[in-house]
Amino acid sequence: MLNRMLSVAAVAAAGLLAGPALAQPEPLEGDPAEINFGIISTESSQNLRTQWEPMLQDMSEALGMPVNAFYASDYAGVIEAMRFGQVTVAWFGNASAIQAVDRAGGEVFARSVKLDGTQGYYSHILVHVDSDIQTLDDLFAHCGDGTIDFGMGDPNSTSGFLVPSYYVFAQNGIDPQACFNAVRNANHETNLMAVANGQVTAATNNSEQVARSQANAPEAAAQVRAIWTSPLIPSDPLVFRADLSDDLKDRIRAFFLGYGRLGDNAEEARDILAAISDGQLPYTHASNAQLYPIRQLRLFRDRLGIQADDTLSDEEKEARVAEIDAQLALLDVLIANVHH
Repeated sequence: MLNRMLSVAAVAAAGLLAGPALAQPEPLEGDPAEINFGIISTESSQNLRTQWEPMLQDMSEALGMPVNAFYASDYAGVIEAMRFGQVTVAWFGNASAIQAVDRAGGEVFARSVKLDGTQGYYSHILVHVDSDIQTLDDLFAHCGDGTIDFGMGDPNSTSGFLVPSYYVFAQNGIDPQACFNAVRNANHETNLMAVANGQVTAATNNSEQVARSQANAPEAAAQVRAIWTSPLIPSDPLVFRADLSDDLKDRIRAFFLGYGRLGDNAEEARDILAAISDGQLPYTHASNAQLYPIRQLRLFRDRLGIQADDTLSDEEKEARVAEIDAQLALLDVLIANVHH
């Protein structure tokens, strides 16, 4: 009975947390003859191609069908491609995976693991190594003086946008658009280079990109330093369309969970994984439950924003906060079930 109640709660959560106005995915008409694998634009497509396509070639051989890499100029491009069935499997961050699940009919089935065995990474605020800015308070001291150009991540990025939006800005009552002279959105690689080259004063980033830059662009990496580091963010998920056949989903899941663990080429596969992002071990099983803490983070951020919004009446604030609190309470139930 309890399991059934929690199942019903999960279904209710999907509708409640997704909101009423979200677009619906275009239904698939059977399994595709080819798999298009979406790769979010954390850095240049050339760099991403070098990292991902060796594994996708192995995936093609294992599944006995073509597997094509799909790149877009921003995260939303991959989300929308999944929504319309142009992408059926993709690598996302947690925030963009929420959009893929809610808008594009996606389902989380695996997540990455770091070379040291950890299943997470960190968001950073970077400044130039020679900057006088040492802390967030130093950065915020320049609010309104027109001297700071700030680099934000893609609006669907977990570490480049959502996490700093909550921990850095919402918790400190700071509106970046009002505080800084200019706010520019770019991928992690571009933001790091912009700080290193003095094109922006500070920018969001993450530990994965910093580590990759230290390995591949050490001169640029030596020109930046972090003034803020977030709590641990869950590792990036892999997502496939939930309306693929069970047979194809099982084959895709088996490939990723076995890659680098099983088969004659396991050692070669581990070398390929080690070259992705800042280095990975074989994937581990995951589900949509991985996204619950990130959903909480979005709601906490929105709650603070509502409370600080002077354009809303007390009654409007109370009603909107109550709606968010109801969603948070439901997430508490779901998270408790995951951990017990």
